[in-house]
This record gives sequence, structure tokens and C-alpha cells, in this order.
Amino acid sequence: MKLRLPGVDTAIKYLRPNAKWDLYNRTFTRYECSDGTEPPEWSEIEAQIALDVEAYNYYLYARNRETDYGDWKDQLNLLYDDIKSGNLENGQWVQMIEAVKAKHPKPEGQPPQ
Repeated sequence: MKLRLPGVDTAIKYLRPNAKWDLYNRTFTRYECSDGTEPPEWSEIEAQIALDVEAYNYYLYARNRETDYGDWKDQLNLLYDDIKSGNLENGQWVQMIEAVKAKHPKPEGQPPQ
């Protein structure tokens, strides 16, 4: 899943993907949209930011896992060593992956939409 970094600009781009705009503080100084839609209200923007923050926070575990897994070349080397030693069930690679997953568990429940 590709996450949007939470923020005003990201929320507006999501809410009005066809719009071109400039913003100063909370005021649109320029707004053009090819499909004729009006600029989003500030309440819409804040609500979208809240949704984006919720999703971004939910997937913190995945970002942390990606960091802790390390380089994929090192992982392949561990896996190769485990294959050669015939220890695929509980080899170094499996232990490393399980340790990272235990350190950064997936949150309970359904991910935010």
C-alpha cells in the first residue's frame, strides 16, 4: 500500500486530484479545476488529514519492520546458508524474520481505508 504523507497539500491533492492551486495560510489564492469542482472546505481538508494520519500511524509497524529487516542481499545470504545446511524450519533467516515481527507486531483490527 502506498501511503500519503499526512499534510494539507497531500489532502487537497487527494480531495481534488484535477485541481491546481496556491494556498496562503488557510486561503486559496489561486484555484483552478478542470472538472469544475469548487475548492474543498477547510473542514474537508482537516478530515482527510485525520484519515491520512490514522493510516500512516497504523502502518508504522511495517515501516519499522522494513528498516529492521535490513538489506535484502544479507537476507538472501542467510537464506542461502539455511538452505545449504538444510535448516529451513528454524534457520537464521526464519529466526531473524520472527524476531523483527515480534518486535513490531501488526496492529489488531482492520487497517484504515
